[in-house]
Amino acid sequence: MENKINEIRNNALAAIEKADDLKSLEAVKNEFLSRNSEFNNLKKGMKDLTPEQKPVIGALLNKISIELSKLIEEKNEIFYKKELNERLLKEKIDITLDGKYIPIGHVHPLTQTINEITTIFNHLGFSLVEPKYSPEVEVEKFNFDLLNVPKEHPARDVQDTFYCENGDNVVLRSQTSNSQARQMLNSKPPIKVISPGRVYRNESVSARKNNLFHQIEGLYVDKNVTMAHLKGVLNEFTRLYFGQSRPTRFRSSFFPFTEPSVEIDVQCIMCQGEGCPVCSHTGWLEILGAGMVDPNVLRDVGIDPNVYSGFAFGMGVERLTMLKYAIDDIRLFFNDDVRFLKQF
Repeated sequence: MENKINEIRNNALAAIEKADDLKSLEAVKNEFLSRNSEFNNLKKGMKDLTPEQKPVIGALLNKISIELSKLIEEKNEIFYKKELNERLLKEKIDITLDGKYIPIGHVHPLTQTINEITTIFNHLGFSLVEPKYSPEVEVEKFNFDLLNVPKEHPARDVQDTFYCENGDNVVLRSQTSNSQARQMLNSKPPIKVISPGRVYRNESVSARKNNLFHQIEGLYVDKNVTMAHLKGVLNEFTRLYFGQSRPTRFRSSFFPFTEPSVEIDVQCIMCQGEGCPVCSHTGWLEILGAGMVDPNVLRDVGIDPNVYSGFAFGMGVERLTMLKYAIDDIRLFFNDDVRFLKQF
C-alpha cells in the first residue's frame, strides 16, 4: 500500500505543478483530495490492515494529505493575487481626468421656509400638531362650523371653496384652521401648537395668487392668555424670521373664529418704511392674520371660555418667502424651473 500511496503523491505533485490557473488547480484538488478520490479510498481501506500496519500507513496518509493541501493552498494564493492584479489594471481609473458633473437636488424654498418657521415656534414653546388632526380633505364641520363661520358666509361658496364629489359637505380645506378645531376637540388645555400644511382656494392663478398654497396656523389656549401674549409671540417671530427687530403694527380686522381680530404688518424690508412699489408706498407689508379665539369656538369644542382663553394666528408660507427674498411671482414656486430653484 505504501507504493500505491507514493504513486498517488507523485501524480498529485506533477498535476499541481502543471496547473496554470485557479480552475485547473481546483480540478487537481477534486481529483486527489475530494471524498471520492483514490487517495481518500485508501483511507477507507485502512480497516483491512493489520494492527501493525495501521499506525504506519495512517501517519503516511496524513502527512501526504497535509503536504498536498498546503501546496494547493499556496499556489491558489499565487493565482488569486495574479488575477486580482490583472483585474485592477484593467479596471483602473485615471484620476487626472475631469469627472462628470452630477447635479444634486436640495430643499425647495417653500420647505426651507416651513422648516425655518417651525424651528422658530418650537423655540417659543409650540409643538407640531398631530398629523391626524390636520387632514387636507375635510368636512364642513371642521373647516367652517366649529370655526364660527356662518352658513351664509361667502367663504362657503363654490366660488371660494373646492367641494368634493363624494359628498356635499366634503371639501379641500381652505385653511389650516381645521387643525385648531380638531386639536381643541380632542385635547385639554394648555394647548400650544402650530400646524403647517397645504390649503386650497378656488382662485384664479396669477402672479400673486394660486389655487394651492401653504399656511402655518398657530394656537395657544390656556388660563389668562391675553392679547399681550399674542403681540409678544408675533413680534419675536418677526424679529427671528427677518433677522432683526422691525417695527410692526396691529390693525383691527375681522375673522369669524377670532374676536378681537387683527392683521399684522411689518415695516417694508425693501424701502425700510420710506415707501416703494412693493409696499404700495405705505411703508408696511401685511404678513399674517391673528386674534383672540372667539368664545363661541371654545364653547363649541367643549372648552369653558370663562376659564380659558387663547389666541390663534395664520400666515401664508409663499407670501413670507416672497417678502423675504423679493420674489414677485408665486407661480415660480410651482414651475420646477431649476434656474429659479438653484438660487436657494
